[in-house]
Amino acid sequence: MTPSPATAAVRVRRAELSDLDDLVALEEATFDHDLVSRAQFRRHLDSDSARVLVASANHRRFLGTALVFFRKGSRVARLYSIASLPEARGKGVGTALIDAAEAAAVQRRCNALRLEVRTDNDAAIRLYERLGYHRIGPVVKGFYEDGSHAFRYEKKLA
Repeated sequence: MTPSPATAAVRVRRAELSDLDDLVALEEATFDHDLVSRAQFRRHLDSDSARVLVASANHRRFLGTALVFFRKGSRVARLYSIASLPEARGKGVGTALIDAAEAAAVQRRCNALRLEVRTDNDAAIRLYERLGYHRIGPVVKGFYEDGSHAFRYEKKLA
């Protein structure tokens, strides 16, 4: 997948062990519930069934992260989590991370990428829909740890 013009300055790479502190700090600063723990991030960094991505730009080595899961025998990847620093929001970091997640899924021969999003997360919903994701299925009641509902989205990949 080719990066969108808005994401040209944002670079995305696979996360390394040296990113662990930043990954955990961003997770704790971004989410109140359903956090990925340090031990889970550590496991995902070395896992064949996960890809942890990190975005950087303009000499900032850590602006955001995405976590993608792959299931053996499935052609559908799952964008489990995406987060960016507050100062990076609205500057193409999320788009670049999603582009990279899609590219990772295509590389793994997946033909679709799915995700869940809180029904009250209007900014994320707008981003996903702008990038070609479509809502699938009914609202998932009580999906999140705090009882919040979720929408499921999917994008077919080339």
